[in-house]
Amino acid sequence: MKIVVDMMGADLGVLPIIEGVSKALAHKAFEPILVGDAKKAKAFISKDLASKVEVIDCPDYIRMEEQATEALKRKEASIFVGMDILKNNGADALVSAGHSGATMGLATLKLGRIKGVSRPALCTLMPSVGKRASLCLDVGANTDCKAEYLLDFAILGYEYAKSVLGYDNPTVGILANGEEDSKGDTLTKEAFKLIHDYPLFANNASIFKGNVEGNDIFVNSVDVVVCDGFVGNIVLKTTEGVASAIGSIFKTVIKEHFSAKIGAFLLKEAFGTLKQKTDYAEYGGAPLLGVNKAVIISHGKSNARAIECAIYQAIRAKESGVAQKMAQAFSHKNAGVQSPPVS
Repeated sequence: MKIVVDMMGADLGVLPIIEGVSKALAHKAFEPILVGDAKKAKAFISKDLASKVEVIDCPDYIRMEEQATEALKRKEASIFVGMDILKNNGADALVSAGHSGATMGLATLKLGRIKGVSRPALCTLMPSVGKRASLCLDVGANTDCKAEYLLDFAILGYEYAKSVLGYDNPTVGILANGEEDSKGDTLTKEAFKLIHDYPLFANNASIFKGNVEGNDIFVNSVDVVVCDGFVGNIVLKTTEGVASAIGSIFKTVIKEHFSAKIGAFLLKEAFGTLKQKTDYAEYGGAPLLGVNKAVIISHGKSNARAIECAIYQAIRAKESGVAQKMAQAFSHKNAGVQSPPVS
């Protein structure tokens, strides 16, 4: 399996990207294709690693402050070159911690949407007190949505939870301001009806659970939480902020109080589990669902662990054949009520 890794555009530079690739190679067999500034990368690539990776020199990249549409014109930019490799079957998946808008735009344009998908969606795993993490989508690809898009997100999330995460009988809910069927804004009320009546969910009442609230995300009331990208991105960033704040509070209290240090020592394993559940790095990145190949978009501030886990996600997505399974799921949708044309 070959995986393109975009080395450019991340907040922390190329070092954590290369370290993440090296760590992943220690646990999984794959062929990395590193796309980016070869001169910058050379200083961090050991002789041993050099024998395992292919480096394609692309010093240009899309800066975070630039518009995503710049990527469509910059054919020498790292993400453009990397996406071309994936499109032309030179690789099986792509991981990028660079400009997310540029990555999403190029993936949609070059790889194409699965037939019947109105809009691709970004999904992410959210920390949960249960054994299963909750899958939330869309978390930023589409800030303005129609109800039909949320139906597509429900199908995409269901298939990803089943095929990639291996969840038996995954359940689906819409994020709203109350559990009652009457709650929600115009968008969620319309989406509720579409999802409720769609054959996949209508024929099995145990799948679609209706409305869920924000607190339900973290207790795994449902496996797949559906929302528009504006709300989803706020939920994601708020969750990251709260998790970071809790970690900082714990560290401050432990440093200031001797008794807390003893407690922390005794609860070392518990604190490790807490970090694992709340640290974005443990989830790696957000898969872009609805395009024809595996694309993982990582956080701009990704460390080596985040890149390592993003590569594992890419491998699982390819091995599970999730794109093909989603295409099959949408073939049933295409045979029935067609998705409206994309404006």
